[in-house]
Amino acid sequence: MNPAAAPDAAAGFRPTHVVPPDGLPTWTAPDAAVPTEPLDPLLPVRLLDRRGDWGQVLCSNGWTAWIDSRPLVPLPQGPPAAGGPLTRTADARRLLARAEETLGAYHRAVADLAAGRTDAETFRRSTEGLRIGAVVDGDAVWLYDPDADHWCYCDGTATALLAPVGPAAPRSASGSDPDEATRIAGPGEG
Repeated sequence: MNPAAAPDAAAGFRPTHVVPPDGLPTWTAPDAAVPTEPLDPLLPVRLLDRRGDWGQVLCSNGWTAWIDSRPLVPLPQGPPAAGGPLTRTADARRLLARAEETLGAYHRAVADLAAGRTDAETFRRSTEGLRIGAVVDGDAVWLYDPDADHWCYCDGTATALLAPVGPAAPRSASGSDPDEATRIAGPGEG
């Protein structure tokens, strides 16, 4: 880890992503030659730079590292077009109902496991495929749509697409990435 982390790095730190549940290996530069300490599972990070599949992240303690950015889980960000009207789309009630149903199914599975009515394997099978995301902040809500694999923002009257969640497909040498022609192979690549 970087011992020279800034003492006030946490002040104003705003994460853009979370490390996946298995953690992530890190490197000092965007090459697979110099590995460093891995990032902890579910650690919030801020993506600073991208070079192909490589991403430079900032941790809340000020430490930076290079990672394979494809497995990062994006966090919902502020509402789109701050100050401007949202594009009216389908209201959020369908996603709210789905989140409520999914959370209810998970709650029942946890209750059955805690009461000894099921074992760990049955719990795992009964929760497999459950996926929701919801952040409620006053009159604003961010909802994950698992069918379309993206987050939406809703102000109570209109909903707007925020960003897809799935990993971006690696770009080919003919892609639009200006660093692509000189990019070093990313993690797991030839």
